[in-house]
Amino acid sequence: MILAWLGAALIGLSLGLLGSGGSILTVPVLVYLVGEPEKIAIAESLAVVGGISLVGALPYALRRQVDWTSVVWFGIPGVVGTFLGAALSVYLSGAVQLLLFAAVMLLAAVMMFRSSPIAGEQSGEQMAGLRSPLKVGLEGLVVGVVTGLVGVGGGFLIIPALVLLGGLPMGLAVGTSLLIIAAKSFVGFFKYLGVLGEQGLSVDWSLILIFTAIGIVGSFLGARLGQRIAGERLKKGFAVFLVLMGAYVLATNVPKVL
Repeated sequence: MILAWLGAALIGLSLGLLGSGGSILTVPVLVYLVGEPEKIAIAESLAVVGGISLVGALPYALRRQVDWTSVVWFGIPGVVGTFLGAALSVYLSGAVQLLLFAAVMLLAAVMMFRSSPIAGEQSGEQMAGLRSPLKVGLEGLVVGVVTGLVGVGGGFLIIPALVLLGGLPMGLAVGTSLLIIAAKSFVGFFKYLGVLGEQGLSVDWSLILIFTAIGIVGSFLGARLGQRIAGERLKKGFAVFLVLMGAYVLATNVPKVL
């Protein structure tokens, strides 16, 4: 289990270093290092991601770096979408869910290869035009469905949406994103408890608590390290890792589906 605990630390480190991306490691760590079945791993991932994100959001909330309007416009549709995604998971096999997960990993890699958008470079008129509750809410719904289906928080999608569509500065977007991720993840997790219960399956609560605790410590360490390392270089290196991991997940699950 040493590799599994190292994986949990890596989840937290990546969240602290990048502000997103850690949750996308949780399912592979639980499946390939711990040996959890796919559906159980996705449910446990949501609990772990929710716990780490909630603790990570608290300092932002105390510094008033959370945009509560965006939490409502993005978060409520996101919660609804997560619930729907978790409900739809009943109709998919674990292998198909991992194929979707691999596609999300590759999408995350593409997003990380790009430079981070900077809201401050847009004019006031452009920002006003981008503050569309409908656009923000629609993306929240879509990201929520993805969260429910494959167990990722979706920070790599939420932050650009809040910056580009919601017009938030990056610092405010990160704190807002963490709170939205926590809300979506917990709703998805509790829905999965019902889904798994109907199939005679259950999550490992001790594993969830240990992973969450290690991930929280790792996220604080990552935040400190992130102040000394160039963010863009980190993102590109992590993107390469996601491509390799996504390819591995595809290779191991395509034969199961076929």
